[in-house]
Amino acid sequence: MADRPVENKKRVLIYIEDEPAMIELVKLILEGHGYQVIAATGGQEGLDVIRETKPDLVLLDLMMPDMNGWDVYQQMKADEYMKGIPVIVVTAKAQNIDKVLGLHVAKVQDYVTKPFSPAQLLSSVRRVLGEDVEEAE
Repeated sequence: MADRPVENKKRVLIYIEDEPAMIELVKLILEGHGYQVIAATGGQEGLDVIRETKPDLVLLDLMMPDMNGWDVYQQMKADEYMKGIPVIVVTAKAQNIDKVLGLHVAKVQDYVTKPFSPAQLLSSVRRVLGEDVEEAE
C-alpha cells in the first residue's frame, strides 16, 4: 500500500477508551476543530485499529478492562510499525506518580487528566502534533 500525500488531509487520531461518553466528548471537541477521531473501546481493539490506520496521534486511557493503557503503550513502542506514533495519555489517574511515570519513565508525549477542559485537550493535541497552539484558546 503506497503512502498517500498528506496535504489537505485531516489529521487522524485514535482514541482508545472504554467509556462511550468520554469517546463522544473527545470526538465532539476534536472533530469540531478539523480532526478525524477513530474510537477503539479497548486495548486490543486499539492496537488493531492503529495497525490498520497508522494514525497521526493516539489518545490513550490507562484504566480499561481488557488491557491497561500501559500494556498498550509498551506493545506500541515494541512494534516497528507503531513505535513512532505519538501518544497522549488521557486518564482519571491524577496522582503525581502516574504523571511522572508517564512523562519521564514511559516517555509519552503528554498527559491529560480527566476532567479536562476542551482548551486543555486541544492545546495538548496541537502541541504534540507541532501545530500552532495559540489557536486553542
